[in-house]
Amino acid sequence: MTFDLQVVVDSNAPHELADWWAEALGWQVEPQDEAFITRMVQAGAASEADTMRHRGALVWALGAAITSPDPGRPRVLFQRVPEPKTVKNRVHLDVRVGPGRREAEIARLVALGATELWRESQGPMEWATLADPQGNEFCVA
Repeated sequence: MTFDLQVVVDSNAPHELADWWAEALGWQVEPQDEAFITRMVQAGAASEADTMRHRGALVWALGAAITSPDPGRPRVLFQRVPEPKTVKNRVHLDVRVGPGRREAEIARLVALGATELWRESQGPMEWATLADPQGNEFCVA
């Protein structure tokens, strides 16, 4: 059996968070088809309230996705939810850069708006847990 895997992250502002993660990972925000969105609204299949403008483009308000330049990696979708994050993630992303690049990567991500939360180690493995601008934890190893 084969299937595609997509990681979904809940967010209060999915377009802004997709922009942040695209910058953090060197990925691209998936373009949304403005003509298709306009046709769906005109046909009554969607309403104006289902859309918004982000960076000048007409987009679906409920979400934005990022994709890796490497086609083997899963797509990450950021979807709008009404409630803020209140507890620790049950699933998180690991950004694996290796020990030689870890400190520089942590500094770069903090400069982009991440917050360093704590550091851990187990045997020879060391990592830092950070939070993205909306509080979602992720690790840098």
